[in-house]
Amino acid sequence: MGAMELVEQSQLTERPRMNAGDTVKVHVKVREGDKERIQVFEGMVIGMHRGGSRASFTVRKVSFGQGVERIFPLHSPTIAKIEVIRSARVRRAKLYFIRDLKGKAARMKETKRA
Repeated sequence: MGAMELVEQSQLTERPRMNAGDTVKVHVKVREGDKERIQVFEGMVIGMHRGGSRASFTVRKVSFGQGVERIFPLHSPTIAKIEVIRSARVRRAKLYFIRDLKGKAARMKETKRA
């Protein structure tokens, strides 16, 4: 193990296993002035970008008819917790085609979780 991997190992946090197609609730710490609160962002994971401490994932939701995407660093201290609500069977690693679909067409086939 090199020096970089040794330093990065201490910054990794334990997160649940998730893949593209999973619907997740991301609890994000939001600072407003001197106060801090938790805000929940719920949507579908459309892409995972691996890479140790630099790993990130993209979550997409539809809010008031408008698609909203947010990229979260996986091991960021601003993420309080991640809940995997449902998993879906997908055949792609990146689900960017979901951006062009609307309504029921944007749903994915749900799978059972163990």
